[in-house]
Formats: sequence, structure tokens, C-alpha cells
Amino acid sequence: MEFKEKLFLLFSGIFLTALVLGNIIGTTKFVNVSGLIVPAGVLAYPFTFLATDLICELYGKKRAQTLVWIGFIMNLFMLGLMSLGHVLPDASGVSGALSTFENVYKFMVGNVIASMVAYLVAQTVDVHLFHFWKRLTKGKHLWLRNNASTTVSQLVDTIAILSILYLADNLGPDIDSLGALIRLIFASYIFKFFFALFDTPLFYLGVKLLKPKVHEDPEEASWG
Repeated sequence: MEFKEKLFLLFSGIFLTALVLGNIIGTTKFVNVSGLIVPAGVLAYPFTFLATDLICELYGKKRAQTLVWIGFIMNLFMLGLMSLGHVLPDASGVSGALSTFENVYKFMVGNVIASMVAYLVAQTVDVHLFHFWKRLTKGKHLWLRNNASTTVSQLVDTIAILSILYLADNLGPDIDSLGALIRLIFASYIFKFFFALFDTPLFYLGVKLLKPKVHEDPEEASWG
């Protein structure tokens, strides 16, 4: 297998692992990050945007959009497996942590449904905005298309997923009003926003080191 395909599998693995882990953890725990109260699951999501931006730059829009759809299908697959484990009868006296499984399942169902809607919209926005800015700047200003696409798409993702979870009553008792929800959205987005700025040098470094080794014109690439 060529290096560029191994690299694509690595980025895809990072993307899918972060995506699935974020949905399993979801809102089961909120953490304090420098004064920002955010769901533990949100710690994984910025890596999905970094991975898709690198794939966009190195492999093109078609591969990135295909990966977005694969991630969507993997969410459904995970939900199906967890649901199967939920409906099958418990082997009494053998299960080591039945209540833990059921609690995780309860939260995961709401998180996955909310995440699938928000994720599909946000990742699609990310991919299209990335290439919009790339065309507009004629391939220049790498930092602009990376940050402009990620910051907007993560705002879409944050508003969508937390609003759905709020309406589904899948957040904690302190999130009992629209004002509390807005504060939570603000804190989560600020965390994602600063992470997007932080990943810019990582994105530049990745493109600089890897693009010469990929040897593929993203605009000419096709897949599937």
C-alpha cells in the first residue's frame, strides 16, 4: 500500500475514533477547562475537524465528504450494536456492571441522534466552506480556509447538538432554561474556537510535511 493511502487510513481512523468516542461519552460528564464548563465528549470533536481539513487539503473534497458519510453510517452502526445489547435479556449473576451499561445506553441514544443531525450538517458545512475559501483565495492563505471553515462549522455543530439535547431533556438539572442553554453553548463554542486557532500550526505543519509525499492533486482526485 502506498504511503498516501496509509496516511489517509490514519486520518480516517483518528476521525472515526474521535467521533465515536465523543458520542459515547457525550454529556455523561461535564468538565471545567480553564473556567469553561463543557461536555467531556466535546474534547474529542475538534480532532474530527482537524482530520477532515487535512484530508480536504491533501486528498480533495470528494474523499473528505465520503468520510463524513462513513462517519454518519458508523454512528448508526454503533447505535444498532448498543441497542441490540440493550434488548437482549440480561444474564443475571454474570453481568458485572448492568446499571452502568444501561445508564450509558440511555445517554448515548440521545447523544447519537442529536450528534448525527448536528454532525452531518456541520461536517458538510466544513468541507464546503473549506473549498469555497480555497477557490476564492486561489489556493492561497491556508490559515484562512482552515479557520474560517472550522470556526463556522463548529458553531453550527454546537448550537445544533446542545439545542437538540436540551429539547430531549438529556442535559443536567442546571440546564433548565434558555438562558442556561445559551451559556452552555457559548462556553462549548469558545472552547472549540480556541482549539481551532490552536490547531492552525498543526494543520500548517501537517500540510508542509505531508503534501510533497502525497503527490496528488486534490482538485483532480476522485474516490468512489
